[in-house]
Amino acid sequence: MAGGKGTRLRPLTCGLPKPMVPILNKPVMEYAINLLSKHSITDIAVTLAYLPEKIIDYFGTGEQLNVKLNYFVEEVPLGTAGSVKNCGDFLDQTFIVISGDALTDLDLTQAIEFHKKKKSKATLVLRKEPVPLEYGVVIIDSDGKILRFLEKPSWGEVFSNTINTGIYILEPEVLDYYQKGDTFDFSKDLFPKLLEEKIPMYGYVMDSYWNDIGALTSYKETQFYMLSENLQLPVYAKEIEPGIWVDEGTLISKKAKLIPPLYIGKNCVINDGVELGPNTVLGDNCKIGASSTLKNSTLWTGVKLGNFCEIRGAVLCSDVQLSSRVKVYENSVIGQGSILKEDSTVKPEVKIWPEKRVEEGTVLTQNLIWGTQSKKNIFGNRSVKGDINIDMTPEFAAKLGCSFGSVFKKEGAIVVGGDDSKGSSLIKNAFIAGVQSTGQRVIDVRDSILPMTRFAIRHFNALGGIHVKGDALKPNTISIEFLNEKGANISKSVERELENLLCTEGVKRCDVGEIKEVIQVDNLDYFYIEEGKKYVSNLKGIKEVAPSVNLLSSSLKALEIGTDFLKGLGCKVIGKVVDNISHGHVMDKIRAKAWKGQHILTAVIKENGESLVLIDNRGRMVAEEAYQILVYQILLNRGEKLKLIAPHTFPEVVDRLGKTYNCPVIRTKNSPSAVMNEMLKDDQGLGNYLQFILNYDAVWGLGIILDFLVQKGIELKDLMDGLPKFYYQKREVPCNWEDKGRVIKELMMENQITNKELFEGVRIEDKRGWGVILPDNERPVFKIYAEGVTEEYARELCEFFTDKVKGILETKK
Repeated sequence: MAGGKGTRLRPLTCGLPKPMVPILNKPVMEYAINLLSKHSITDIAVTLAYLPEKIIDYFGTGEQLNVKLNYFVEEVPLGTAGSVKNCGDFLDQTFIVISGDALTDLDLTQAIEFHKKKKSKATLVLRKEPVPLEYGVVIIDSDGKILRFLEKPSWGEVFSNTINTGIYILEPEVLDYYQKGDTFDFSKDLFPKLLEEKIPMYGYVMDSYWNDIGALTSYKETQFYMLSENLQLPVYAKEIEPGIWVDEGTLISKKAKLIPPLYIGKNCVINDGVELGPNTVLGDNCKIGASSTLKNSTLWTGVKLGNFCEIRGAVLCSDVQLSSRVKVYENSVIGQGSILKEDSTVKPEVKIWPEKRVEEGTVLTQNLIWGTQSKKNIFGNRSVKGDINIDMTPEFAAKLGCSFGSVFKKEGAIVVGGDDSKGSSLIKNAFIAGVQSTGQRVIDVRDSILPMTRFAIRHFNALGGIHVKGDALKPNTISIEFLNEKGANISKSVERELENLLCTEGVKRCDVGEIKEVIQVDNLDYFYIEEGKKYVSNLKGIKEVAPSVNLLSSSLKALEIGTDFLKGLGCKVIGKVVDNISHGHVMDKIRAKAWKGQHILTAVIKENGESLVLIDNRGRMVAEEAYQILVYQILLNRGEKLKLIAPHTFPEVVDRLGKTYNCPVIRTKNSPSAVMNEMLKDDQGLGNYLQFILNYDAVWGLGIILDFLVQKGIELKDLMDGLPKFYYQKREVPCNWEDKGRVIKELMMENQITNKELFEGVRIEDKRGWGVILPDNERPVFKIYAEGVTEEYARELCEFFTDKVKGILETKK
């Protein structure tokens, strides 16, 4: 009997018939077939209704299990007895009816002998159950003869504790009591009728194991019982230690801890610091990230867990993907193919239906059934980002390529750049195929840093381009930056257009004759370096001084390009790749070495080649806002005509500079795209292009800074001494995605801010300074920016606004 939907087991059975639910990595129905085969019953009819192809595709003819399977599909529900009658002429002798979704090690041979000895026409296999309220109760006499049936009795009707297991041994003539095609049930219709007709019926009380996996609790208990008890059922794996079964091809770190009983399927990977068990079951091809812990939980095939995950008493269906630090608690179920992002939590008893996505930092307290979790747009603050082969698949990249190629109304070239990591190469190649399908030309600049890709777009007069790169701190993460014809990140309006094309798939397709070959560029390094020299006005002076520069980066490519460029200017360069360069303790060591004063400056190029951190020979660091002010001062002192462009969250020191030098200040939205595109407007001139270079090209920018220092005959420390003072604080407050709008609305109401006054986020003025509360586009956090007239006031304001947001988040909706 294999037609059950398993409604009570959902979401385990969404898209999967109940008999296919895995027990220790095998469908529960396989155990029933093996039991029959063990007792020499090899000619088997399988009655099907719900998703029959799933069962037929898996078991086939039954040859692999040494049986012969015959399938009978119900077009309409016929009841238990009706579906058996549907097997027709197959049932021409004594036969057994057994459920495909219950687990037992019943001695069938002994039960059949009992049936024959009693000359029974219908023998029901019974089992003693202390709490029989959820089952059909059968009352028998001392000889085993059936006297009465009670279907799911109340406590006042519990006259016996022997329940009906749904396993029957029947003679074919009992099927003559109803017609083929009738909707008929064994317990409710046929057996009471046979009892009324005084047909010989007996109950065989088994003392073996039996459990119906109809509910989540019994499903989990069944597996745990198989691991901990000596059942007469096969475990398809090698017992490497008492109570620990591991199948072939699995790799287990010596630093992992295995606590019996537990089962691990084929080709799994268990990383350092993992703790499994007790009562943990892993299907085939599971990957458990470092320091994750699992107890009393079942993972089906292909489940991948990031680092530091905690799974307690849960079931994760096939192909579920969990990022790092995800927590899933007791009696929760994660449906097939669902993705849970970093730091998300699934509270006890929560069920997530298949193919759902839970965003970073989300806390799920109720079932997620319809639609998907409120999902952010594909673009974050500046890029499309995701985990390789989870969010960022080749299929998705190809669609992105089709959509980006379709954004442009005219034919032209699209530049594709990025690092040479395996993940980036995979995504780049898929993206290129998508672009080619639209008839656009692709220029592949191969191994490049982001500023080189920006340069290539302008150099080749391309329509736009992308840059693909990995993340040094998150090796599985890939990001794609989309660039316009000027090399800046695309605007929000183009992002929305791209997202709409992606959703509607309204892309253009070309004929095969219009597909253009990819142009491979292997010498972009040379052109990029030569172009950068044009923005250095005093090459002769630099060569004469030959300043010594300590150059560091976590990117080998950025370091190589930076070194070649500076040496081409005439600098002496000491270069080194430094891992985890953004970590505070690493930067402290770099600053300590810079204090020795061996170099005119120490420069750190971030891995994208875009961001630059300067350190003077006193160990003082110029980064972020201070670096931006230094850029303004260099350009203003050079006499460049420019507009000072900064996001609205930037300190007001830029406004004071604007007044001092009598130049306009333009405030933009907080996104890098808004800032870049303002700097690259056609009417902005060279000064603003240099502002763009100094902010978004660390290599060329470093050349311009060295040029200025040499021309003025000063050192970086002299520039730093002349920077105007400001007092500025930034902080982040974690939140749920759905709380962002509520917090902004309450802040507006409390501070009597109208929609007309809003630019981005909420800005609140205070006699001590100001603050901006801004929800992040990419992560479930609020960003707090605060500036005070003193350092103490800046801290006070930042703490005040942080506490304000936390207070609103803690209040109930």
